[in-house]
Amino acid sequence: MGEEVTLDPALRGRHILADTDLSSSEIVTMLDTAAVLKRLRAEHQPHGWLGGKTLGLIFQHPSTRTRTALQAGMEQLGGQAIFLGIQDLQLRRGETIRDTAEVFSRYVDGIAVRVEDRQDLLDLAAGASVPVLNGLTSFDHPIEALSDLFTLRERFGMLHGLTFAYLGDGNNVCHSLLLTLSAVGVSVTVAGPEGFRPDPDVVAIARRLAAVSGAEVRITDDPIEAARGADAVYTDVHESMGETVIPGKLMALAPFRVTRKVMAVAKPEAVFMHCLPLHRGQEVESEVADGPRSIIFDQAENRLHVHKAVLLQVLHGER
Repeated sequence: MGEEVTLDPALRGRHILADTDLSSSEIVTMLDTAAVLKRLRAEHQPHGWLGGKTLGLIFQHPSTRTRTALQAGMEQLGGQAIFLGIQDLQLRRGETIRDTAEVFSRYVDGIAVRVEDRQDLLDLAAGASVPVLNGLTSFDHPIEALSDLFTLRERFGMLHGLTFAYLGDGNNVCHSLLLTLSAVGVSVTVAGPEGFRPDPDVVAIARRLAAVSGAEVRITDDPIEAARGADAVYTDVHESMGETVIPGKLMALAPFRVTRKVMAVAKPEAVFMHCLPLHRGQEVESEVADGPRSIIFDQAENRLHVHKAVLLQVLHGER
C-alpha cells in the first residue's frame, strides 16, 4: 500500500457504533486517510486495497448518499457490497437480530447498518464477529459527522478554533456533530426551541470533550446569536425520516430556519451546510441553499471519501 496512507492497526476490526468510539487522534487519522483517497480518485490512480473483501449492508430506511457512498466506495477499494433491505431478511418471521448477525459474519467481512432503534444496532454488533458500522440510527449518525468535519477542514485548512452554529431540530445529526466537533476543538452552538433540543446527556459529554480540546458548547433559543460570528451555519430537516408526526413541531422550528438574515451575522467567509435531503423554504431559504456560500454538495461528495477511509481502516488486513 502507498506510503501516503497510514493504516492504524488499532482501528482494524473495530466496530464504529458511536461518535465516541473514535479518539480525537483516530478522527484525524480518518480525515487524513480520506484526503489521500480523494486525491487518488481525482488522479484516477488505482487504490483497490480491499480486494476480496465483501461488505454487507442492512438498511431499514431508504438511503441515497449513505448507501451509494458505501457501495461505490467498497467497489472503488476493490471489494464488493451486498445490500439487503429489512424486507429481504427473516426478522419479520421471527429470526433474531443476533442470529442474523452471526450468519452475516460467516459470509461478509463487515456490516453497515441503518436502523431506527439504536438498540437493534447494538444487538447486531453484539452478535457479529466482523466489524459493524453505524450508518444511521434515530439517535446518531457518526460517519455523517466525520464527513462534515472533513469538509470543514478542507474548506478552512484547520479545525481547532472554528465556530459552528447548528439551527433547528436537535436530532441524530445534531448529536453526532456535537460529539465529533467538540472532540477536535470546534466550538458548537445549537439553537432550537424548548422540546426539540439535543439530548442533555449528549450535551454533557460534548462539554466534557470541549473542556479537553479547548472548545465551547452552548445551547440557546436565539438563532441570530447562535450564528453571530460563526464559520459555518448548519441545519437539517425539521421532520426526520420515519419520525411520527409531532403536532406543532414545524411551527416551533420555523423561527430557526436558516435565512439570509441569519447568514448575514455569520463571518463573511462563513459557509452553509446541510446533510441532505433538504426542503427549500422549510429549514432553509432557497437563496441560502443555492447561494455562493452553500457547500452542501461538497459535503455530499465527501461522504464517499470518508466512508472509504472508514472502510479501509476497519477492514484492511486478514480476518
